[in-house]
Amino acid sequence: MAERPERGKVASYIPELAKIDPRKFGLVVVSNDGEIAVAGDSEAPFSIQSISKVFTLTLALGKIGDRLWQRVGREPSGSAFNSIVQLEYEKGKPRNPFINSGAIAVTDVILSGQPREALGEILRFMQFVADDNAIKIDDEVAASEQRTGYRNAALANYMKSFGVLDNPVHFTLGVYFHHCAIAMNCRQLAMAGRFLANNGINPSTGMSVVTPERAKRINSIMMMCGHYDGSGEFAYRVGLPGKSGVGGGILAVAPGKASIAVWSPGLDETGNSYLGRIALEQLTRRMGWSVFGA
Repeated sequence: MAERPERGKVASYIPELAKIDPRKFGLVVVSNDGEIAVAGDSEAPFSIQSISKVFTLTLALGKIGDRLWQRVGREPSGSAFNSIVQLEYEKGKPRNPFINSGAIAVTDVILSGQPREALGEILRFMQFVADDNAIKIDDEVAASEQRTGYRNAALANYMKSFGVLDNPVHFTLGVYFHHCAIAMNCRQLAMAGRFLANNGINPSTGMSVVTPERAKRINSIMMMCGHYDGSGEFAYRVGLPGKSGVGGGILAVAPGKASIAVWSPGLDETGNSYLGRIALEQLTRRMGWSVFGA
């Protein structure tokens, strides 16, 4: 990856993310049988941003099951991750749980269960699936997002007007901004995704995180919607369920084989890691890991 001069552009609309060195690159592969392969800046923490939405979706489904789909759809958006256009046509119901509006609605579901504990519950779940209590929230990134999150506030208020959100908008947004500001390194993130590569079971403990059916469903939504309006291109090039974040991270899942985390902060025009996608394309080609065949 160091030989490639083009690295995309960092997410400058979040001031704290604009400070990140675009030359950084890390990759970790954790196989289901416990082997770990690392490369580059694999221990450098970064803001996982929208990758957290995989884990909040998992939590929300655990709380209310398929009733969640009454609030949020399961279809690709075909629009930018922070677009408000579809909300108007679809009466405040977000197209899927990985665009910003959908993730805000999912966060509201978690907040409704235990309002005072919602953020702590999300963080503890991340620590649990990664088997690492050192994972923290980057408060500076969270504050940066709150100061500049005008479009997310517009999305949340619009959904509130249709009754999609139950809680006060500022409560829901506060939790949303903070779980997007969770900081992890590639090793921690790859470890956190293991249950999705292993039929819902944490392979190191044998404990069930979700049912095999639910793991399959979450993976399918990652495949269709995990890269916003670049999801089709990612499926075409990489062929794995994945979820990106504007911090430059990507979590990818090779079902039955491995969990993969890659980080390169420079983004392409759809808000996904430029070098991260290229690295995953090369990896899956060499390993024959595409779900569509070797």
